[in-house]
Amino acid sequence: MAIQYIKPDKWIVYTLNEELFRHLTDAKAAVLSLVNMPLQRSWAEHMQAIQLKREVAGTSRIEGADFTERELDEAMKESPEKLVTRSQKQAAAAVKAYRWIASLDSEKQLGKNVIFEIHRLVVTDADDDHCSPGQLRKQGQNVTFGTPRHRGVEGGDECERVFNDICQALHSEFSQYDPLIQALALHYHFAAMHPFLDGNGRTARALEAFMLQKVGLRDVLFIAMSNYYYDEKNAYLNALAKVRAQNNDLTPFLLFGLKGIKLQCGRLLSEIKVNVSKSLYRNVMYDLFKRLRTPRKRAIKFRQITILKLLLEKDRTYEELLISTQNEYKSLKNPVKALTRDINYLLQLGAISYTKVGTDVNKWNFFIRLEWPTEITEQEFYKRMKTMPKSKTSGFL
Repeated sequence: MAIQYIKPDKWIVYTLNEELFRHLTDAKAAVLSLVNMPLQRSWAEHMQAIQLKREVAGTSRIEGADFTERELDEAMKESPEKLVTRSQKQAAAAVKAYRWIASLDSEKQLGKNVIFEIHRLVVTDADDDHCSPGQLRKQGQNVTFGTPRHRGVEGGDECERVFNDICQALHSEFSQYDPLIQALALHYHFAAMHPFLDGNGRTARALEAFMLQKVGLRDVLFIAMSNYYYDEKNAYLNALAKVRAQNNDLTPFLLFGLKGIKLQCGRLLSEIKVNVSKSLYRNVMYDLFKRLRTPRKRAIKFRQITILKLLLEKDRTYEELLISTQNEYKSLKNPVKALTRDINYLLQLGAISYTKVGTDVNKWNFFIRLEWPTEITEQEFYKRMKTMPKSKTSGFL
């Protein structure tokens, strides 16, 4: 028999013990570090797209969606085509919902109309064949969910009453608490009441994202909490169940959610730092190599910069570098020997490094040393360039 929904006397109840205080402090510090990190728009927008993809994949897969990376990429397009499965359609609908949330002014208040619009976007063209977009469940329309099975609020008048109560509480009781607590509390209570026929979990997680925008986690700083919830799906569902079992004491879910906020902020911050390091690397790279004056060194410079640009994109094997640099080396008498020599120059400069691939002593994987700009000086650069090795004096040959 399903556990019946009981509207709480207070929407936000938890025990502020030492553990929860530490998790809250850590999460707030992680958010503060992230929002104060300098961003370069050109690559920040790329990261936003990655974060959105992670969020969409997570929130869809929690609900059992099954799609390949290629199918997900298709669903992420502005005008997705050939969306056949319900999973793909749900992912495409989630993209619309999150993009709409990101477009809202940071001062936008959360209310009935916003919630209805988010739900409308989440289910339209995905689940609207059995669920009315943006409409609460009517009399007799009841739902069960979770393990153990729980029953959402009764459809009809009771559903509307509880929904109205929490909407009013958002501007009264909720406002007395930290924004991170508010976001997680709304997530839990919305999922517990299940006011719609379908799309409740996806809407609850989207509402959490809306609330987190209030602390600056928006646009390029958007963190994919649903990615965390999917990675920790069992712990996520267990935390929700514990709250229900403890008369809506939010402590278990707050501990779990605050840990996720810290983790996801830290992951995004690390990715931002990598991009900042790459930006510094490019600046130093161009600044030093442009000082090479002789025709021979200028030719070498352009080829080596090509190699460095390729490795800044991703690590590459020797064979991949050979293929990717064909245009730069095809006019030379011995392209393979020239590429080997240029790689050796970069190794001696300390700009790149390499590892062997597998057990094959003749295969190598090359990668950028992001710490190089902090190590190299102009004097050291010239010194090393004057003592460039011959083509077959490097350890990788």
